[in-house]
Amino acid sequence: MNLALRDIRHNLGRFLMTCLGLGLLLAIVLSMLGIYRGLIAEALTLARSPAVDLWVVETNTRGPFAEASRLPGDTREAVARVAGVTAAGAVTFQSVETETAAGKLRVYVIGSEPGRPGGPANLIDGRPIVQSRYEAIVDRSAGLTVGERLKLGRREFTVVGVTAGQVSSGGDPVVFITLRDSQKLQFELAPPAARRELARGGGEASSDIVNAIVARVSPDVPVATVADGVRRWKHLAVLTQEEQETVLSRSVIERARRQIGLFTTLLLIVSTVIIALIIHTLTIDKTREIATLKLIGAPDRTIVGLILQQALAMGAIGFAAGLGLLLALKDSFPRRVVVDPPDVIALATVVVVICLVASTLGVRLALKVDPATALAG
Repeated sequence: MNLALRDIRHNLGRFLMTCLGLGLLLAIVLSMLGIYRGLIAEALTLARSPAVDLWVVETNTRGPFAEASRLPGDTREAVARVAGVTAAGAVTFQSVETETAAGKLRVYVIGSEPGRPGGPANLIDGRPIVQSRYEAIVDRSAGLTVGERLKLGRREFTVVGVTAGQVSSGGDPVVFITLRDSQKLQFELAPPAARRELARGGGEASSDIVNAIVARVSPDVPVATVADGVRRWKHLAVLTQEEQETVLSRSVIERARRQIGLFTTLLLIVSTVIIALIIHTLTIDKTREIATLKLIGAPDRTIVGLILQQALAMGAIGFAAGLGLLLALKDSFPRRVVVDPPDVIALATVVVVICLVASTLGVRLALKVDPATALAG
């Protein structure tokens, strides 16, 4: 006869409600882990999308994501001529807030050269950009479809394609336009400002500026060798793909990582305290039953097993409920939530440890119960 199972059946309603409450708490813990993984995934999306080996940026910067970076547009030709480089493309990055039929929309605009590295990937609808002006490819999270119009700055663009999973580190949907359009959007002065600059004798500022040069390297040439060559002969800062991902995952979202980690730790501590209090309360309710077991000669291991089994059952049911709830609702979050199996397994292990630690309070109480309590009135 399993005493833990019989006791759970005797107080099934209260036990299930307790498991549900614990499941909600563990769902929040899992969501914190999923949000953190989602932040990393979103931060690395832009760096991995072009499938390049090198990021060439302004000297003494770690741009274009961690710091501002500005380069002359013709830098692409200089990088493309470096030995080992098979393809190079100029790109720009900027955040833009615009108006759509659904209201305000904040997007992350990437300018690239069609046919060169840096353009859109994962096209799920429409076609690539074929005209040199006023065409755009948007991520589906923007809520726009092929054929709609999108105003960026003073100009309107026609949506010709839709991508999936292309968002910035801030979660904003990405919009791809041609490099020429993006340069005018980012660097061209408004007419009044341009006239004022001319009146001051400053001349017309050039808009042939880019934020970075991305390059692919031949598989037969070490990437580090090409990067050293660009630094030595072109006097530019260069980040390899691995270095760029490190900058994004460590520097750009470092504060968010610490905050989520602290919040998750606090939730786990709260979970431990709650489980300990629940087990303690359940043990107090069974004081007479435990005393009766001792009176009839039941060994201590039977009583300890009763409490441990209930604690582990509570943790298992609560964890399963929390995981199921998160999987059902994760697509409703405004930011990407990534549920990785290693994280689920790690948290399940932590929950088991928490249940074992939290049950010690109930075990100590049970072992102190006087068998004579069973004979009390």
